[in-house]
Amino acid sequence: MIDLHSTTGPNARKVQIMLEEVGLPYRLIDYEIGKGDLLTEEFRALNPNGRVPVLVDPEPIGGGDTPVTVWESAACLQYLADKTGQFLPTEPHGRYATLQWLAWQIASLGPYHGQAHHFTRYAPEPIDPYAAQRFRLEAERLMYVLDRQLRANEYVAGADYTIADMACWPWINLTWNAKFDRPRESFEHLERWFQQIKARPAVGRVYAEKLDEWMYRADHVRIPPERWTNGFGDNFHAFHRKG
Repeated sequence: MIDLHSTTGPNARKVQIMLEEVGLPYRLIDYEIGKGDLLTEEFRALNPNGRVPVLVDPEPIGGGDTPVTVWESAACLQYLADKTGQFLPTEPHGRYATLQWLAWQIASLGPYHGQAHHFTRYAPEPIDPYAAQRFRLEAERLMYVLDRQLRANEYVAGADYTIADMACWPWINLTWNAKFDRPRESFEHLERWFQQIKARPAVGRVYAEKLDEWMYRADHVRIPPERWTNGFGDNFHAFHRKG
């Protein structure tokens, strides 16, 4: 059985969606960033970057008795696609269309949306107006890019549902979090795709559980000091600075 080390954040959700889609048995191992669950040597042995998701497969591709450990969400998605032969085309045009949109998500959509969310909802006041606007405008621009792509294609990489869709959807699911000038629902093609993916049974199973309510109940979250230091502040940086 595969172990998926996870939180309720969008990067880990991508991999959980894939596991549900392909029907591989897995065990979800939950962590809470604000409690410092990732700041342990045991977890750093799994991922030197100290982030989820991490996938551990005791039955690796090609066989063998040594479990394979994969971290970074895109690598996890590609590993599962290679293991199962699903959701990543084998012919070059479809394969690289999928991989380039997967790369776009991890290089652009995820990081910019994450920073837009951070400065809108979580950054301590007073918030730098330039930083907040910079990330919000770029994150919103990326929604236009995706909407334009979906104008001519049913799914992100073309005619078929792939790991590129699984990578993008959890971040688009949180667009309300950054208070964009233009809401997700106003992007015609993006919204059509969003609802189409949302209706998939595998996605419904992953999102049946609630998110951490303390993070989502106010317009601007004042993160308690002990959670802040473990997730963003002194404890987090001190742990990663030590040898």
